[in-house]
Amino acid sequence: MRIFGEFIRQAREAILQGDRRFSLRQVATRIGIEPAYLSKIERGVFPPPSEEVIVKLAEVLGEDKDILLAMAGKLSSDLQQIIMQRPKLFAELLRQLREVPDHAILRVVREVKDGQW
Repeated sequence: MRIFGEFIRQAREAILQGDRRFSLRQVATRIGIEPAYLSKIERGVFPPPSEEVIVKLAEVLGEDKDILLAMAGKLSSDLQQIIMQRPKLFAELLRQLREVPDHAILRVVREVKDGQW
């Protein structure tokens, strides 16, 4: 998952340009991992970390956790629980939405949020 690591490194270094508190060492310390481990993730030597570490990285870097998890080939545990309640229905829904344009999906999301059935 080299793309994940490259994205993390680029996001961190972009912030580092304006804020020296975003060195590799400082970010690793903030999220509770070793700097060498973060370096290997960024370089694609190691696969993406656990969901917990990815969520912390998203918070520190100001990124969306669901996007980072998807880049890592993972699904958040809360979404997994939702899908597990009705796996067949959610699988069918996702397959049907595969080719639908974004504006149509946004309309469905709004209808669900509004709760007007």
